[in-house]
Amino acid sequence: MKAVISVIGKDKVGILAMIANECANYNLNVLDVTQTIVDSMFTMTMMVAIDEMSIPLNEFAEKMENLGKEKNLVIRCMHQDIFNSMHKI
Repeated sequence: MKAVISVIGKDKVGILAMIANECANYNLNVLDVTQTIVDSMFTMTMMVAIDEMSIPLNEFAEKMENLGKEKNLVIRCMHQDIFNSMHKI
């Protein structure tokens, strides 16, 4: 199973490392990452494998959202099926 993590906010050093570290802490495997910086705005989408994660996805998503608030970022994490449904034309 897979999940999608999205991050938006003002660019600063270490955002990608911070998110990857949190994934490692809960045994999520990073499968793919795309990031863009436009006029000092950082955007990232990360695909992660959640088969071996050590906590439930909804709990991880809440932790990531709270981390985002602490760091003045918007961080969302959702199951790939939900992400795909939201972005289907």
